[in-house]
Amino acid sequence: MTSRLGILRFFWPIFFFSASVAIYIFHEAAFQKFAPGGDPGAVRQLSTAAAYYSGAWLLARLLGAALRRTGNGRRQVPKLLRELITAALFLAATVATVAMLLGQSAGGALASSGLIIAILGFAIRNVLADVLSGIALGLEAPFRIGDWIEIDGTIRGRVIEIGWRTTRLQTRNDTYMILPNSQISRQRMTNYSAPRKHYRASLEIVLGHDIPVSQGKELLAAAAASTEIIMKSPEPDVRALSYDTHGVTFAVRYWVPSFVDDIDCRDVMLVAIDAAIRERGLPSPYSRVKLVAPAPSRSTFEEFLDAGNS
Repeated sequence: MTSRLGILRFFWPIFFFSASVAIYIFHEAAFQKFAPGGDPGAVRQLSTAAAYYSGAWLLARLLGAALRRTGNGRRQVPKLLRELITAALFLAATVATVAMLLGQSAGGALASSGLIIAILGFAIRNVLADVLSGIALGLEAPFRIGDWIEIDGTIRGRVIEIGWRTTRLQTRNDTYMILPNSQISRQRMTNYSAPRKHYRASLEIVLGHDIPVSQGKELLAAAAASTEIIMKSPEPDVRALSYDTHGVTFAVRYWVPSFVDDIDCRDVMLVAIDAAIRERGLPSPYSRVKLVAPAPSRSTFEEFLDAGNS
């Protein structure tokens, strides 16, 4: 079924292109045989325009098939790029047809419409900014369909469609977000699916001074390694970050299989670390911090009265 659909995608472009080329080549001979007094000029122009458009149609299908073949199943070629190529080819066919119909005056006709184009461009400048940003995103491909991305540290979701003006995301809560491409291009973006799906995350844990730093690292590393959802290779590790009055801050670093598992991995890690701390009988470091309130300061008026009494 798939091969049949693939053949049909190329059948009609090839048919119309071949028919238009054949009409262009043999139309004069046909007029001489069946209508000697007729004017073949209109048929010549019509067949030429049909050849331009059908050729653009066929070339767009061929390039689209080549792009789909270069992409694999996980990282698909953006739909915007294929649409851009198709639009460029049909625009070239339109320009060629206009030049053929108007002859030498085609350039003058296009130049005279420059003012109108400038006015329209100013009126739809926001739309143009989104479209141009979408073209840049499609060509540079910082993300592809199916990637999990984060935009400006606040928006997270999986890319489900890259359009001319907007990019559509699906969050982990199954909500649908539509973002203008110009907004995406201006903000900081993190791709959690490239170059690979897995990445390293970290947790900061504070332990009291009751346990030495070396033993605290061993305790946290053993707790992290006891979990099942995180990746076993590379292994999780622990680093001491700071030595403060309220305790020692450790960074527990572990590898997440994919962004979808990020919250579950964090939850499992916290549960395992909490269980290890409670089994060791370690109290919370913040429960031993004693806040001493400063003595109330004397006001300037009270100091003035004491100076007068003395």
